[in-house]
Amino acid sequence: MGDRLVDGARERAETGANPVMEASLGWKTLDDVALAGKTVLVRVDINVPMEAGQVTDATRIEKIVPTVEDIIARGGKVVLLAHFDRPKGKVVPEMSLSHVAPALEAALGRKVVFGADCVGDVAKAAIAAAAPGDVVLLENTRFHPGEEKNDPALAQGMAALGDIFVNDAFSAAHRAHASTAALAHLLPAAAGRLMEAELRALEAALGNPVRPVVAVVGGAKVSTKLDLLGNLVTKVDHLVIGGGMANTFLVAQGVEVGKSLAERDMADTAREILGKAQAAGCTIHLPVDIVVAREFKAGAASETLPVAQCPADAMILDAGPATVAALVKVFEASKTLIWNGPLGAFEIKPFDAATNAAAQAAARLTKAGKLVSVAGGGDTVAALNAADAADDFTFISTAGGAFLEWMEGKELPGVAALGA
Repeated sequence: MGDRLVDGARERAETGANPVMEASLGWKTLDDVALAGKTVLVRVDINVPMEAGQVTDATRIEKIVPTVEDIIARGGKVVLLAHFDRPKGKVVPEMSLSHVAPALEAALGRKVVFGADCVGDVAKAAIAAAAPGDVVLLENTRFHPGEEKNDPALAQGMAALGDIFVNDAFSAAHRAHASTAALAHLLPAAAGRLMEAELRALEAALGNPVRPVVAVVGGAKVSTKLDLLGNLVTKVDHLVIGGGMANTFLVAQGVEVGKSLAERDMADTAREILGKAQAAGCTIHLPVDIVVAREFKAGAASETLPVAQCPADAMILDAGPATVAALVKVFEASKTLIWNGPLGAFEIKPFDAATNAAAQAAARLTKAGKLVSVAGGGDTVAALNAADAADDFTFISTAGGAFLEWMEGKELPGVAALGA
């Protein structure tokens, strides 16, 4: 997918005033804790893809480097806690984090001492064996059934290994696990640089944003994003709905969409969301023109029509140029953009046109300093990368589920624990 993420909060700080950096946090960061002489337990997400025993995408490993280097530079000993895959509480050799250690050493340029357990004497011995400047990597936390049960006893065993807890795994923060939630209550806790960057970006986008705020929400089904839509209409000034979701809203307004993907049984729900938005003063934007085809395949013959003229035998596969032009005007009149999901079937040309054009417009406005743009979610990252727009967004989150739950207004256990 070519995940990209704006490197640590400090890198952003060096570029001058930035609303993301200025966002206030209700949690301690590395700047707020004394690290010299301390053993620092750092929860990271290095759940990276592998083939034939080799890491095929080291992005997540590379993103933890600023936190690790900062702790070592300030005299702390780094002990990494992480999960890998889904062993479901059992020891599964092919899911051992030992396979990740060589890629970790390469990214850090430091020796990595591996401990074959994340608690007990084996873990203690690995930590004791590490020389100054070495990094300790402990075994997969999910080898213990207590990890996913947020078991206090397992957390106590982890806490016994260190002096300070640092959570740098926002992508796992929506899970109430022993190494993300319970452990944070047992030691002085702070957010790592990657976690800090995520929290600042989200606070700047939804917590205390510069208005007007526009949210772009795309995807296939309304039913999967009910909580998200319900929360956003109370938080943003403009809500752009794209993809298959837009078809459901069009049906709710009495527009025929032919053979398009649409949840017709969700029409009442769509009307409720429209009503809630109106009451909250949020303007919802739907396509005004559409790109339709009879086949869902690359290069399929297509035509652009007014939104109310979808043929009975055709599918809506993208928004049209008039819709994009209207969106760009909304972007130009806004100060903050939150983006989750594509506007059309972006994986297949030519149905990527609306997503690409809108993303590139947002990137241009961001680069010009006129827009704070925060985006996240798997399809979103892929779409923005495909549009060659991701590098100019203010912040791209690869956190997936945690990013969505934050946007839905839900409390994230791993974040809440840092404020305890």
